[in-house]
Order: sequence, then structure tokens, then C-alpha cells
Amino acid sequence: MRNFALTSAPAPERAIAAHGPRREASYIAGGTTLIDLIKLDVLRPHELIDVSRLALDEVERLADGRLRIGAMVTNTDLAHHPLVRDSYPVLSQAILAGASTQIRNLATTGGNVMQRTRCPYYRDVAAACNRREPGSGCDALHGINRMHAVLGVSEACIATHPSDMCVALAALGASLTLQGPDGTREIAFNDFHRLPGEHPEIEHELADGELITHVTLDTPVAGAGAAYLKLRDRASYEFALASAAAVVAVEDGVIRDVRLALGGVATKPWRAVEAEQALDGQPAAISSYEMAAEAALQDAVPREHNAFKIPLARQAIVRALRDAATASEARQGVQG
Repeated sequence: MRNFALTSAPAPERAIAAHGPRREASYIAGGTTLIDLIKLDVLRPHELIDVSRLALDEVERLADGRLRIGAMVTNTDLAHHPLVRDSYPVLSQAILAGASTQIRNLATTGGNVMQRTRCPYYRDVAAACNRREPGSGCDALHGINRMHAVLGVSEACIATHPSDMCVALAALGASLTLQGPDGTREIAFNDFHRLPGEHPEIEHELADGELITHVTLDTPVAGAGAAYLKLRDRASYEFALASAAAVVAVEDGVIRDVRLALGGVATKPWRAVEAEQALDGQPAAISSYEMAAEAALQDAVPREHNAFKIPLARQAIVRALRDAATASEARQGVQG
């Protein structure tokens, strides 16, 4: 591992000043991804700015009904927070499906949003990877690509986004507060992560020196049920082969509102807009969910080893939608 300087910042403004416009500097909080990549020589920062002690560890309900989450809130605290469990259960479910208890105790909300791919070719400095070294090629295209993406891919990169939490955020709708040298701005969560296109090395819309300070969730969908389903090789401490986060509101047997996002199959947290449109006003029935699953995967591009992900993702979608709709109907029964 290469040497680097470490600076501790007591406030966002101090952190941003310490970082400056330098690409060779990085923010660090829990470090659950960053330190691994430094050890592997994938990332080579000259300086790390420790932001773990910033006063950004609160979860609060805003006057307009949205939920504001500080970037330093740990995954464990967020998953178990009463406001999250009660109003955004799909987020709690998704976080608890990821990593291990020890990692969730350290990992932060902001760090999870910035999580890097687990593509083995990205993490192997001897392999060709356009994301790590632009223009070098992509060994995953014709290599062992069982874990790779089928949605949002390009000929430059087919690496999956690994986060469970971000799949739930994509389904719920959220915005990010970014603070940097030029001030503070807001960006929609679903616009933050970029598709690889011809430049997979540009993973997000964060400018040099900018820091995520908050994640703000949209107002909860009234009367909705929620479900997060993660299909993987083993029951714990494993990344998704396919996952689905569903938020469904059913009224008189008809789908009134639906939010759906996918993980494990795409190059970014994937909002399944086509599936949502297909479900609008449809009966809450398996046939509707199967139609939506077909719509969600209609543009999938399989490779030699990952074609199985397409039917697997369809199954995840159908089951998650069914479970979320059932939860919505149960809530209405209790309220009635």
C-alpha cells in the first residue's frame, strides 16, 4: 500500500478546503470500500480527509414530510431508525440485506452512495479495465462475467453497481445535498450515478472537492406496502445476482402507485420506469407483475455467463411486487 497523508476535518467547510480541487485527494468516513481499494493499489490518493467526525449524523423529519438523513449516519443506525422502519421499510430491508453487521456498523450513508463496483477486473491492476484505466479495454466483456450487468451496459464497461441501499433509494425517490468549493446544490438521486457509455471512469456527478452532506427521501407513498428481495449465491455477506425494491399502493384491487428499482443487474441503481408505466392502473395480480417484469428487462444485453440473470431478475420483480402489494392491502385492512 502506498503512503498517504491523513487530515481530520471538524466541519464540512474545513474538509472541502483541505480537499481542494485535487483529484489525488479523497474523503474517508467508514472506509469500508476505500481502504480495500488502496490496499489493492486500485486507488492511489496522496491525501485522505477524514470526515467521520462531521456533525452529519442525524435523521430528521422535515416540515413537508420528507426525511433528511445526514451523510455520516451509519448503515446500522439508519436501518433501525424508527422513522425509516415505519415510513420507508424497503430501505431498512435493503440495508440489512447487505454486507455484515460489522461493516454496517462502520459504513455510512454517504459512503454507501459512493460505493465502487466489485468487478474483479476493476480490482485487479493486472487486468484491462476502462473504469480504472481509461482506454485500456474491458476484460469482463469476454472473460468470466457471471456477476456482471445486463442493463445500462456499454462496450466499455459492464460492471454492476454493488449497493443494496442505493437500490432502495432509487425506488423511493431521493435527492442528494452536495457541498463544495462553489457552495451547496441539490441533485436527484437517480441522476447522480452515470451510465458507463464511453467513459466509465466518470461514475457520478460529484465535482472535484464536493462532499455529500445529506440524503433526503421523498414523502412516503400513502397506503403503500414495500418489499426488498435479494437473490444471491448464499444467504449472507454476498452481493446480489438480482434484487428488486418495490413500493406499491393498491386501492380496490387496482395499482394506484408503484415504484420499482433493480440491483445486481445494472451498471447503476436502476429505476425500472418501463415496468412502473406498464403497471399503472392494472389489477394487483401476478399477470400484471409478469408483464411488468418483461418490460423491465426488455433492453437487457446478456453476455456468455450472465444470461441467467434475465429470468432471475424477472422472478425477483414478480415476487417483490406481489409482496409489496400484499402488504399494501393488509395495511388497508387494518386501517379499515
